[in-house]
Amino acid sequence: MENQGLPRVIVFGLLGVILLFIFGSSMFVTINPGQKGVLFETLGDGLEKDIVYGQGLHIIAPWNDMIVYDVKETETFEKMEVLSSNGLSIKIDLSILHHPVHDRIGYLHDNLGENYLEKIIKPAVRSVTREVIGNYLPEELYNSKRKEIEDEIFSKTQDIVSEKDITLPAIYIRDVTLPQTLVGAIEQKLKQEQESLEYEFKIDKAKKEAERKEIEANGIAEFQRIVNQTITPQLLKWKGVEATQEIAKSTNSKVIVIGNGDGDLPIILGGQ
Repeated sequence: MENQGLPRVIVFGLLGVILLFIFGSSMFVTINPGQKGVLFETLGDGLEKDIVYGQGLHIIAPWNDMIVYDVKETETFEKMEVLSSNGLSIKIDLSILHHPVHDRIGYLHDNLGENYLEKIIKPAVRSVTREVIGNYLPEELYNSKRKEIEDEIFSKTQDIVSEKDITLPAIYIRDVTLPQTLVGAIEQKLKQEQESLEYEFKIDKAKKEAERKEIEANGIAEFQRIVNQTITPQLLKWKGVEATQEIAKSTNSKVIVIGNGDGDLPIILGGQ
C-alpha cells in the first residue's frame, strides 16, 4: 500500500510543477513604485473597484487578472490651433499635468479604462481652450492676460476631469504663436506704452522737484519775513551802541566822532 501511495505523490507533484510552469507568470504579479493595481475576478464578481493593491509582489489565481495603473504625475503636451475673439488664428502649446486618483482607479477603470488620457483629458482640454481663448484678443493672450487665461483653462478643465476620478495639478501655456504682422504691431504698441510710462515718470519727477523748490522758497521767504519783523531800528541802534562800547574799550588808539553815524551812532576813526 505504501508503494502504491508513492507514485500518486510523484504524479501530483509533477502535475503541480507543470501547472506552476504554465500559470506561474500569471499567478505572481509585481506592482512597482508609482503604480497601483485593481483585481478582476474572472470566476467571481468581476472588478473589485473598492480594493486597490499597492506596490510589491502579489499572488493571484491564474484565472484572475491584475490591472496595473501608473499613478505618478505625468506631463502631456498638446498643440492646438484656435481662434481669438476677433477671428484670428492662434497656435498654442499646452503642458498638462495629470494622474489618477490613487484610491479610485477601480472606478476609473470601470468608467473609462486605461486610455483615459485620450478619452477624457485631451478632449476636455481642447474644448475648454477653444472656449476660453475665443473670449480674448490675441494681444491679451500674448502678454497682459496670459496668466488669467491659463488659470481659466485650468479651472474649467479641472471641473470636468475631477468628476472622472482624475487629478489635474496644473495646465501651463508653454508657447503662443501669432501671425508675424500681428506680433510686430503688438510689440510696437508695447514700446509706445513703455515710452509713455517713461514720459509720465519724468513729468511726475519734474513736478515733484518744482514742488520741493516752491516749498524751499516759501520757507526762505517766511524766515526773512520773521527776521524783518524782529529786527527793528531801535534794536539795530541798541546793537550799534553795544558794539561802539566794546570798541571803545580796546587799548588801540582811536578817534570817536559823536553822533555822525547812521542812526546817530558814534563814528570811530583810526587806531593802532
